[in-house]
Amino acid sequence: MAIDYDTLFIGGTWVAPSSSRRISPIDPSTEEVVGSVPEGQEADIDAAVAAARRAFDDPSGWSAWEPERRAVGMNRLADEIDARADGFVQRVSSQNGMPVAVARQLEAGYPSAVLRYYSGLAARGGFTEVRPGFFGGEIEVSRKPLGVVGAVVPWNFPQALTMFKLAPALAAGCTLVIKPSPETVLDAFLLAEAVEAAGLPPGVVNVVPAGREVGAYLVAHPDVDKIGFTGSTAAGRAIAETCGRLLRPVTLELGGKSAAIVLEDAELDLAQIGEGLFTSTLLNNGQTCFLGTRVLAPRSRYDEVVDAFTAFAAGLQVGAASDPGTQIGPMATGLQRDRVESYIAKGRAEQGRVTTGGGRPDLDRGFFVEPTVFAGLDNNATMAQEEIFGPVLTVIAYDGLDDAVRIANDSDFGLGGTVWTSDPARGAEVARRVQTGTIGVNRYIPDPAAPFGGVKSSGLGRELGPEGLAAYQQLQSVYL
Repeated sequence: MAIDYDTLFIGGTWVAPSSSRRISPIDPSTEEVVGSVPEGQEADIDAAVAAARRAFDDPSGWSAWEPERRAVGMNRLADEIDARADGFVQRVSSQNGMPVAVARQLEAGYPSAVLRYYSGLAARGGFTEVRPGFFGGEIEVSRKPLGVVGAVVPWNFPQALTMFKLAPALAAGCTLVIKPSPETVLDAFLLAEAVEAAGLPPGVVNVVPAGREVGAYLVAHPDVDKIGFTGSTAAGRAIAETCGRLLRPVTLELGGKSAAIVLEDAELDLAQIGEGLFTSTLLNNGQTCFLGTRVLAPRSRYDEVVDAFTAFAAGLQVGAASDPGTQIGPMATGLQRDRVESYIAKGRAEQGRVTTGGGRPDLDRGFFVEPTVFAGLDNNATMAQEEIFGPVLTVIAYDGLDDAVRIANDSDFGLGGTVWTSDPARGAEVARRVQTGTIGVNRYIPDPAAPFGGVKSSGLGRELGPEGLAAYQQLQSVYL
C-alpha cells in the first residue's frame, strides 16, 4: 500500500505546502511507486527556517535549556524512533533498495544509538569552564550553540546520516531544517512523527523534502548559521564555495575510494572473515562512501586473493531488498544502475578481467547489478581512481609494504579503509601510514564515539564523537 502525505512538518505542526508539486519515490526492487509527499519549494524553506529561528531565539526555548534537560528530550526521541523501528526498516528498504537485514541494523538501531550517545554527552554538561588567565584573573570559556542548522541528507543511509547531524545539533542546543533526498522521503516523515510524539518544542526540528535547487537555496539562506552535508564531492565543492563566501561553518562528508590492504600474513578463510569483509567492501549494495573497493593484494598471493574475493562476491545472495535473506539488493535508481554499468564497461575497455559478475542477474524487475570483481588492473585505472558507488571491487597487486601504502595513498580521496592481517599490532602500524580519516584493522564500522570524516576530496570536518558535537558549537571567552 502506498504511503502518502499531503502536509509538511514545520514549526511543530503539519502545514500545507506552498505548491502542488510532489515527490513519488520508486521501489528499486519492483520499479513501482511506493508513496508520495509534497515537494518543498523556496517558500517552504523560508517557513521552516523562520520556525527554526523562532525556536532558537526563544529566551526560554531549546537553546536556553540546560544541556541535561535537552538530554531528556533526546532520550524521548530515541524511544519514539525505537518504537517505529519496523516502519523505518520498511520505508528505507522500499525506497533505496537497502536489504532489510542491513536496514534493521543501520537504519533502525544505529540512529537511536547515535542519539543516545549524544544525549549522554549533553547530560554530562561541562559546556562552560573557568580557566586561569596567563596575565592574571580568570577566563570563562563557554561552548554555545551555533544557531539554525541546514542538514542536507543523502539517500544511501538516510536515517543514520540524518542522525549524524541531528543528534549533535540537538545536544548543542541548535535547531534544524532537514532536507532529505528526493529518493528517500517517506522515512523522513516518519522521523517527523517521532519528533512530534517526543514533544520537542515547536520549530526545533523541521522537515522539508526537496530537490537540488531548493537544497542550494537552503544552503545560502541568510538566516541559516551552519550547514551539515553528506553527498558527492562535486556537490560538496559547490556548497563549500557558498559557505566560504558567506563565512558560514560547514561540515562536508563526501566521496571515497578506500583501500582494503591484504597483508602477506592475512587469513582469507571466508568463514572467519566474511561478515567483516562484507561490511567493509560491499555493504548496502556497494552504495556506501567508506567502502574498501580497491583491494590491494601482495603479488605473491595475488591469484589467491583474487580467487577468495571472487568466491566471496559470487556467493552473496542477490534479490529483492524486502527478502530477509538478501545480501545484495538493487541500485537505488535506474540512473545509478546505468552509472555502475558504465564503469564496468570502462573496466573492460581498460583490459580488466571480470572474475565474477559484470552483468545483471536473472530477475524480472528491479535496478540490479551483479556483485563484480575485476582483476588485472593497476591503480591508474578509472576503476581504481573514481568512486563507482556500486557492488564492484578491483584487486590491485603490490610489491612490498611500502608499495602497498603508496598505492593506498595514491588517491584523491581519504575517507575509510581496512588492513587485513593475522597480526593486529602490525596492522595498526600500517593503518597509521594511510592518509585517511578513518581506517580499521580486520573490521570497519563507524563508531558513535569516534570522529568520522575524510581528508583530501573526502570532505571537511568531522561527525560523531565529541568532535561532532564541537562542530555545532561556537566559543565565547569572558575575561573575569
